[in-house]
Amino acid sequence: MKIQALAFLMLAPGASQAESCFAPVRPFVPSDSQAAKDYSDIIRRDFEIYISDIQDYFRCLEQERARAFEEAREVSQDYGRFLELVGD
Repeated sequence: MKIQALAFLMLAPGASQAESCFAPVRPFVPSDSQAAKDYSDIIRRDFEIYISDIQDYFRCLEQERARAFEEAREVSQDYGRFLELVGD
């Protein structure tokens, strides 16, 4: 019975609401100064994209932290109600 309840909770809607936050890939900077000069426009753009993406990543992490905190609060309340039901 406990295994069935656990399986139900894992498959229940809302159980997979967590957002996946993916860190951006660091920009590549060639060690060869001539290559860096030759591709400076591309490298500069890669850095600009990275800076924008890392800001989005930080926002995602903060949103996920807030969501997980709220979920933990709700689960804690659910657990309290469960303990009341079973008389613990």
